[in-house]
Amino acid sequence: MNSLWGWIGFNVVVLAILALDLGVLHRREAKVSVREAATWSGVWVGLSLCFAFAVYRTMGRESGLEFLTGYLIEYALSVDNIFVFVLIFSYFNVPEKYQHRVLFWGIVGALVLRGVMIVAGSALVTRFSWTLYIFGAFLVFTGLRMALQKDEAAYNPEHDPVLRLSRKLLPVTNDYHGDSFFVRTLDTDGTSRLAATPLFIVMVIVNTTDIIFATDSIPAIFAVTRDPFIVYTSNICAVLGLRALYFLLAGVVDKFVYLKLGLSIVLIFIGLKMLLEAFVHIPIVASLGVVGAVLGTSIFASVKWPGEGH
Repeated sequence: MNSLWGWIGFNVVVLAILALDLGVLHRREAKVSVREAATWSGVWVGLSLCFAFAVYRTMGRESGLEFLTGYLIEYALSVDNIFVFVLIFSYFNVPEKYQHRVLFWGIVGALVLRGVMIVAGSALVTRFSWTLYIFGAFLVFTGLRMALQKDEAAYNPEHDPVLRLSRKLLPVTNDYHGDSFFVRTLDTDGTSRLAATPLFIVMVIVNTTDIIFATDSIPAIFAVTRDPFIVYTSNICAVLGLRALYFLLAGVVDKFVYLKLGLSIVLIFIGLKMLLEAFVHIPIVASLGVVGAVLGTSIFASVKWPGEGH
């Protein structure tokens, strides 16, 4: 599977599913219901597990477990994205029926940008193996920062440099114009010009935010495997399910009060695994077990003691 045709086949299937999603299944503007989001979340997880089985059968048990571990890490870290997406959509008052379109094109952008980052990171790790120690230290630092971060230190769209730069470089309409990213407007002298809508600005911010999150998640998967095919496919499979996961959890994501702590522990564990790899080898089965146990415990604790993590 890890061949030129494997790379081509995977991306062709992904593009075909995305085309089906936007062009057929979600062609009409409508709010995504919780039931629909749950169904699609199940579909994306099911497809990812099928792909994991295909990796296991064609590339071996170790590669299959590496894919599962990388997928679990990336999927869990995606929940942190949802916290920020809720803030962005709330700040810009994005109508719920247009949020699906923004997230769709955000995911298309993520496919391209994360692909570039993974290829560059893989080349860097292959040529300069010591960069893994930098990745490891960065993950430990990020995990500690996440664990100690207060709610008031969370992302604020008004302070986003991309938002300020976009407003300076582009004429932006005051109101939304359906699901359009650009519209033609008339100046006071009657001249027609192309202007961006607030929906386009939101889409740009979602893309840049994803890049920021990718700086955590991609190094974390390099701690699991050096195979760029496994890194890329596990990352993309998790990102594909992010849109459905957003609509499923957007209203309750703040209830998982211990999840951030769980994610921080996972990042610290993965970072230490990178830093100590030359001295202590942690089998992939053990890594998968630790990641699953930490995330499962944080979710259980959030449900069991919902008010004590605030």
